[in-house]
Amino acid sequence: MISFTETCRVSFRAIISNKMRSGLAMLGIVIGVGAVIAMLALGAGATAQIKSVMSSMGSNLLVIRPGTVTSGGIRIGAGSVPSLTLDDAKAIKAECPSVEEVLAQFNGSAQIVYGNQNWSTQVTGVTVGVFVVNDWKLTSGRPFTDQDMRSATKVAILGSTVARELFGYSDPVGEIIRIKKIPFQVIGVLESKGESSWGRDQDDIVMVPVTTAQKRLFGMHRPNMVSSITVKVKSEDLMSVAQEEVTLLLRQRHKITSFQDDDFTVRNMAQAMEAAQQSTKVMSLLLGSIASVSLLVGGIGIMNVMLVSVTERTREIGIRMAVGATSKDIMLQFLVESGMLSMTGGFAGVLFGTLLSRILSGAFDWQTVVLPGSIALAFGFSALVGIVFGLYPAYKASLLNPIEALRYE
Repeated sequence: MISFTETCRVSFRAIISNKMRSGLAMLGIVIGVGAVIAMLALGAGATAQIKSVMSSMGSNLLVIRPGTVTSGGIRIGAGSVPSLTLDDAKAIKAECPSVEEVLAQFNGSAQIVYGNQNWSTQVTGVTVGVFVVNDWKLTSGRPFTDQDMRSATKVAILGSTVARELFGYSDPVGEIIRIKKIPFQVIGVLESKGESSWGRDQDDIVMVPVTTAQKRLFGMHRPNMVSSITVKVKSEDLMSVAQEEVTLLLRQRHKITSFQDDDFTVRNMAQAMEAAQQSTKVMSLLLGSIASVSLLVGGIGIMNVMLVSVTERTREIGIRMAVGATSKDIMLQFLVESGMLSMTGGFAGVLFGTLLSRILSGAFDWQTVVLPGSIALAFGFSALVGIVFGLYPAYKASLLNPIEALRYE
């Protein structure tokens, strides 16, 4: 019985003696492992990005928007007709026990002017709950107050992009800007949030009190109406309860009977995040499965090389059997050779996949995350492929008759 150490040494010499053939056999494994790691890194990066965006928005949120409205027998598309009011937002906060804070918004766009500088941006009327609901923070200045809401005060808080475009890098707090030719005093600057998941600059915004937006800027013909209501629930465990409470309250306030459709829609952000994460998981598995096909191709390559090696080394096998090697020794030797080829290729594939992930991230601005689990999975699978596809050549070698093998030319 030949020792395992000696078997490894013989196998290593056999691989080294045919460098070109061994390198080509490993190439398929290298590409396969690299592709699996890169694809799984893309999927993990997409999942991480979704989590980041959702966490910045808050996962325990309900977003309420105007829904489908029927007027004169004609159904009008969702959001076409305003159906939510500031009073709805106040009622939700007052009457729904599972609700922590409520944000009512009234959106529009306008040209912002300061001196000889101007900038076109989104102007959003908000309630004081915006800082709790959307997790906004200020880098300078003060937030809106209840008095600002009651008095429809002409004050504004700037996003960092707007502040930079109008004021450069100086502090704009206390300065006067004009929105639709109406003077507003800047009372604060928002902390930067960067781009959203759909590529919109979240810092390109100006906030004003929602009552100011309704009465002075956009809502003169739609008093008390709001574009949307965002509800922050006390905990994620209460999301379903809060959604039911809000739905029942709004149906009651809007006098909707049991035979009528809601004139609003309630979107559960926790469910949206779960669905998005599930989609990325499925996509990651799909990409990984497609990439793993190249691993199987690499395994077939190893099997072909080992079969050729058995044929070429028939006389060597006969000599080893003649001096005492058993069929098990021969089989183990060829299994070790195929395992060495696949594991060496797997190690090189891990390096290639990690490098490929970084290249994709830099070239296409895609977030990639190389997880230790994906490395272990790809490397382990490559080793398994090498052993499985090496079994037949090893078995074939072990069945050779020593006398016939010695006569082989």
